[in-house]
Amino acid sequence: MKQTLTRSKGLQGTIQVPGDKSISHRALMIASLAEGTSEIHGFLEAADPLSTRQCLKTLGIEFDMNDNALRVHGRGLRGLRAPTRELDAGNSGTTLRLLAGILAGQTFVSRLVGDASLSQRPMKRVIEPLARMGARIESTERATAPLTIHGIFPLKAIHYEMPISSAQVKSAVLLAGLFAEGDTSVVETITTRDHTERMLGLERREQNGRMVITTRGGMTIEPRAFSIPGDLSSAAFLIVAATIVPGSDLLLKNIGLNPTRSRCIELLRSIGADIREERVEVFSGEPQGDLRVRSAALRGDLVLDGKKSAEVIDEIPILAIASLFSQGSFRLTGAGDLRNKESDRISAMVKNLRALGCEVEEYADGFAFQGKKDVIGAEIDSFGDHRIAMAFGVAGLAAEGKMTIHGAECVAISFPGFWELLLQLQRS
Repeated sequence: MKQTLTRSKGLQGTIQVPGDKSISHRALMIASLAEGTSEIHGFLEAADPLSTRQCLKTLGIEFDMNDNALRVHGRGLRGLRAPTRELDAGNSGTTLRLLAGILAGQTFVSRLVGDASLSQRPMKRVIEPLARMGARIESTERATAPLTIHGIFPLKAIHYEMPISSAQVKSAVLLAGLFAEGDTSVVETITTRDHTERMLGLERREQNGRMVITTRGGMTIEPRAFSIPGDLSSAAFLIVAATIVPGSDLLLKNIGLNPTRSRCIELLRSIGADIREERVEVFSGEPQGDLRVRSAALRGDLVLDGKKSAEVIDEIPILAIASLFSQGSFRLTGAGDLRNKESDRISAMVKNLRALGCEVEEYADGFAFQGKKDVIGAEIDSFGDHRIAMAFGVAGLAAEGKMTIHGAECVAISFPGFWELLLQLQRS
């Protein structure tokens, strides 16, 4: 599918952004391990969370709808059933890695598979700690999916110091810790998104400048109501769109403002974006609120190094687009893991920025360029990556001429209806 965009006269409206993808995944898994029925309000009906839901259904979990809430009939820590077929994670790394943690503590064998893209992504980072806990996991010679998991109960509790920054690996180990004897701790130097520990109510403490999170083996998970806020990573595309398109004024409702996710807002404000929080409350342990965004002239440099890169890893493509339309420069380093996302995002961004006439310097772990005064639309390859497609779609709203996104259907992974929404927000 191709999507063509042209310069907008302004974006106006009030928007409810789709539910947070990361929280939707975790709510499904945690509710499945609870002792009873939970309700999930605001669940993201997109490809990735639906992959998680289908995998859990194959493991014996039942779902139904009640008053627009997804009901999950949890079976407790020991209630999952041996699957009768492969568990297909689709394109979702979160599904594969987090479920690996849960399946490591079962007493049956399961096999996790994914699509061609996911089957290229590194899994050694999750295999190693789970193997230390006692699970036996078979993979390809390159330590990629498919993964055949020979679970064991109980697992061994471990104290695991994260060698890389990864919320997925952290969550996999913490979830596996539910099936271990004793306490399992994860230590991270750079704080990554903390939805798992918030939702499980885990102990978190700072120690010598690092964060230590602990899971208690065998803890009972009570059923509850989950309220999923709007996904800030998805909202970021609309925030930047309203910022770079003159005459824009958007109100984004009920956006998740978890401090481990909101660094992108701070960075955009630092170069002149007009983003205001109008209401902030806490639901299900997660802060959320409304964001008012008006168009603004961007000035200043965005410099993202290792720590900052980890804090905005999913927002890097759209932050780069903001810099493209600013009077400043963009420089990213310490983000080598971007090459292991749905696409090689460093290569994808560099190729597409060059297609727009931008002079880009590429590194093994990032890229750099200077903002342009005039951006002219071009033919853009999404590389099957939802964040690449949406980032350059936003650029098309502020560029001269036509911007055509090839492979535009991939936005359904996280933001179904994205292209239709952009059209609805246009000023006449």
